Amino acid sequence: MSKTDTDALVEEIEHIRLRLADTVDELVEKAHPKAIAQRAVENLKAKFVDETGSPRMDTIVPVAAGAVAVIAGIVLIRRLTR
Repeated sequence: MSKTDTDALVEEIEHIRLRLADTVDELVEKAHPKAIAQRAVENLKAKFVDETGSPRMDTIVPVAAGAVAVIAGIVLIRRLTR
């Protein structure tokens, strides 16, 4: 193996090491609890608000109706068991 081959191999290993370090840093950042929580909030928000900031009524109405139904059921059960 010549000096230039060795130098090229060392350079390639250094590039691979730097890419690996960047990848590990990205994975650590993605796995951070604050980052996970932020992604969860963004995903939930995206279900209720579109890209323009307008509410998504096709999602909000069924959720609100379900919440009202659950609350009404709890109130009804409490009144019947008294």
